Amino acid sequence: MQRILVSRCLLGHPVRYDGAGHGPFDQLQRWQAQERIVALCPEVAGGLPTPRPPAEIPGGQGALVLDGDRQVLTVQASDVTAAFIAGAQIALRLVAEHGLRIAVLKARSPSCGNLQTYDGSFSGALVAGEGVTAAALRRAGVQVFNEHQLSEAANALAELEQAEPRG
Repeated sequence: MQRILVSRCLLGHPVRYDGAGHGPFDQLQRWQAQERIVALCPEVAGGLPTPRPPAEIPGGQGALVLDGDRQVLTVQASDVTAAFIAGAQIALRLVAEHGLRIAVLKARSPSCGNLQTYDGSFSGALVAGEGVTAAALRRAGVQVFNEHQLSEAANALAELEQAEPRG
């Protein structure tokens, strides 16, 4: 049975920067009941507290953070890059440990956004890009979806399971 990496905030855990959670999402609840979910908040796993100051990537590109070309900064300009990279590394360890091939992560997050992230101006402006963990997972071959793409994630999961050899 395929398991799915899921952002803890999407499961209602109060781990967001502001101490909030999200959900409930019916699809995630079904997967949770089937014991498919591996839950992770990369920011908390990387050592950041809850609540914490909001953080953004100047230019919004998590891949550049992984490559050492950008930092992740809080609204007070504190560098939290190391915690974001540590969280991404923990996500990659979970991928290897559980054979994960699909992730459902929080949209627009500087860790987890898969299509858009905030631009680093703390103005609410979005740019096309992905967060640090989303970029690391994609590079590792994991399909990354957000909470607005749960039907696409379910379809990808069904395709993976159909392709698995029957034992």
